[in-house]
Amino acid sequence: MIKSVVSKEYQELQKQIVQLQEHWKQTIDPETIRPSIDQAAIAAGVPIVSLTAIDFDISLFLQWIEELNVTLITNNPELEPNLAAVRSVLTDETVIRWIEEAYSFNQTYFEKFSEEHGLEQWIPPFLAETALRPYLQLTAEKTQHAISHAMPGAGCPVCGEPVRLAVLEAEGKKVVHCPRCHAHWNGRRLECSHCGNTDHEKIHFLTIEGDPVSQIQVCGECNGYIKIIDTRQYIEKPSAALMDLNSIHLDYVAQEQGYSSVGEKKQTN
Repeated sequence: MIKSVVSKEYQELQKQIVQLQEHWKQTIDPETIRPSIDQAAIAAGVPIVSLTAIDFDISLFLQWIEELNVTLITNNPELEPNLAAVRSVLTDETVIRWIEEAYSFNQTYFEKFSEEHGLEQWIPPFLAETALRPYLQLTAEKTQHAISHAMPGAGCPVCGEPVRLAVLEAEGKKVVHCPRCHAHWNGRRLECSHCGNTDHEKIHFLTIEGDPVSQIQVCGECNGYIKIIDTRQYIEKPSAALMDLNSIHLDYVAQEQGYSSVGEKKQTN
């Protein structure tokens, strides 16, 4: 099996986007992000961003979207008409709404927005999410010291993103990474991140022929899965976002076998 089903061109585009986000993050005034560390709330599964006051710079956000548009058009000129249409409808009020809806993963809002403005459905949520992430990543950096674990089923303790990626570090230590905000925390080797199941008879690992560094941890209790990458074999470890992208073939394998990226509690009588 081919290790990555993602084209080299798209991988290169994503590398450029990650570099853009890192640059954008450096331009944010750290004082505009004021998280509240409430360990009781974190233990209950409340994402830290829900307890964080962020003063968004709307003009900066618009600038980032424009820079992202330029990058997308440079890599694929055919996108220019659609992205030009986005520019014509992006007001300060729209950006504020985009931020709110991207925060809460409101795909329904973006589908409706795309339909109303004649845009391809992937474009508005992609632009909004990509420009939001530097704020989430800086929030994670400011609060990483308070994160040691995550409540199963609650997603990332910083941004709430569903758990889907872990790495094996020195001595086989399992560390869960969030591709969205780059937060990370320790995970138990035999624990389902979705339902908390620790029954070793219900936790299994799927391996992929031709891919010696990857495996899929699946749970027989909730049918959830996460991808696990052995980064001890990497000379240079890529970002969580790029690892997530380059291991998308693992998602296909898991989902083809009936497993879910969020897990589902089985009904009991």
